[in-house]
Amino acid sequence: MDSRRLLRTSATALAAAGLILSGCTGGSDAAASRTTTEAAARASASAAPDSEALKKYYGQKPKWRDCGVTGFQCATLLAPLDYAKPDGGDVELAVSRIRATGPGKRLGSLLVNPGGPGGSAVGYLQGYAGIGYPAAVRARYDMVAVDPRGVARSAPVECLTGPRMDAYTQVDQTPDTAAETNALSAAFKEFAAGCQKRSGKVLPHVSTVETARDMDILRAVLGDEKLTYVGASYGTFLGATYAELFPDRVGRLVLDGAMDPSLSALDLNRDQTAGFETAFRAFAADCVRKEDCPLGTESAAAAGEALRAFFRDVDAKPVPTGESRELGESLATTGVIAAMYDEGAWPQLREALTRAIGGEGSGLLALADSYYEREADGTYANLMYANAAVNCLDLPAAYAGPADAEKAVPSFEKASPVFGEGLAWAALNCTYWPMRPTGSPHRITAEGAAPILVVGTTRDPATPYKWARSLAAQLSSGTLLTYEGDGHTAYGRGSDCVDTAINAYLLEGTPPQDGKRCS
Repeated sequence: MDSRRLLRTSATALAAAGLILSGCTGGSDAAASRTTTEAAARASASAAPDSEALKKYYGQKPKWRDCGVTGFQCATLLAPLDYAKPDGGDVELAVSRIRATGPGKRLGSLLVNPGGPGGSAVGYLQGYAGIGYPAAVRARYDMVAVDPRGVARSAPVECLTGPRMDAYTQVDQTPDTAAETNALSAAFKEFAAGCQKRSGKVLPHVSTVETARDMDILRAVLGDEKLTYVGASYGTFLGATYAELFPDRVGRLVLDGAMDPSLSALDLNRDQTAGFETAFRAFAADCVRKEDCPLGTESAAAAGEALRAFFRDVDAKPVPTGESRELGESLATTGVIAAMYDEGAWPQLREALTRAIGGEGSGLLALADSYYEREADGTYANLMYANAAVNCLDLPAAYAGPADAEKAVPSFEKASPVFGEGLAWAALNCTYWPMRPTGSPHRITAEGAAPILVVGTTRDPATPYKWARSLAAQLSSGTLLTYEGDGHTAYGRGSDCVDTAINAYLLEGTPPQDGKRCS
């Protein structure tokens, strides 16, 4: 696994990916509890939205053109590379939309973001949201997406060549010796140095605060007085940050699969580790009821022990995959975690585990490749590069060095006996980041904002349910909607109760009763 903060809705890919935070808990308890926000402080040091310096951005008139994807239009949005120096150059952002289909009065624009950080919002819109969101919502809203700065089509961060990224994903993340620890640190250092070398100009300016400010420019350019938005996973942090910066411009915000902005990088990583354990136990309980379960049919606990034994085996002796890459512990773990995002992937995981335990690892490798967005030709999308770049700016690193990671292993193993050790070491990545972090953990209250709907899934692997409870409580106008189920995020995943509540909020502006539960 890579840095633990990739948080993506499962609709963006097979089961999507979910790396959460990274890094030295530079956030102290005092920092985590304060309500004077980092975003507000940074915004005050930057050009105000109504300043003369930003007028040219807010007054843009995009030139919409055919995207080559039926029904969708595309345009380019300009934003200042550095909001503190808005005359210092631009960043070009890719935007796409599909117009409201009618009937009924058009309600404006609905901006969507699938999470990550690093997920392509334009790809999500064109591949899913613009055609897959409920028809009643698409009838009344222009569906819109912008790839965040540093992501996909918007000045993408680049870090490693395909072959070097292959090597990076295979580095042992459960080091047993000093040499293995040094190799893991060297891999993180090479990754960070590659990002600086290939993307040094944009790398200091891909924070969530800057992306939230870009969203406000887009809101104005689209002609909307208020922002209507559905953000999934990391997209909830982006939406909450927008509400923090521009509470008076909040329209109808849905934050699905919520993050807790008050937590340090270490706590976020550890909480997500516990979330994957919860998801694995649900998978294991389902698996052992089937005669063909590759982890046995005794109990979920025994299945966990069997999976740990398998990980130890492939750590000692990787298995062939039918290509030059073998399946070692790191790729095997990534493959299993990829399938935790959506219970619909459980049959594929059972088959992949059966084959891997039998000595053929191509099934788990395919799952890992989907997680990393690796193409068949050996190239990678920029998902993982943008993921690290945003995370390492948004929060101080989880650790000061490898010794801290080693000390944290027992607490991670307590959170997840199956995944804990590897995810503890994965949080080392931001330790070597070339840019100083610009954010820190803090509560988001967004005083004065219109009602904001926060959605949490009780057995969500990537964004644990307690995060949704916490964010809803922090927001002065937060309302919590709970989905009692499996998988990452809830909207559009099969619950009529959830979809009806969210649709009513988007179409009528009335959130469900706080605390409403769906199954």
